[in-house]
Amino acid sequence: MKIIIAGPGCPRCTATEENVRKACAELNLDAEISHCYDPKEFVKLGVVITPAVVVDGKVVIAGKIPTVEEIKQILSKK
Repeated sequence: MKIIIAGPGCPRCTATEENVRKACAELNLDAEISHCYDPKEFVKLGVVITPAVVVDGKVVIAGKIPTVEEIKQILSKK
């Protein structure tokens, strides 16, 4: 599973990345997690508003800081 956090590096984006990492750890997922900081890449990923979480090429969360529980629910369906 490949997870990308899209955002310019603001506190909201950092919090989103932390929550994604916590959710993956709690689910024992061996996911490849990266952070995209380039607005030009956001467009290629289909991201309109940040922070966003992209899982295997699909935007699953955008415009808010997801809770660890929200992320776990999304990832457990994958």
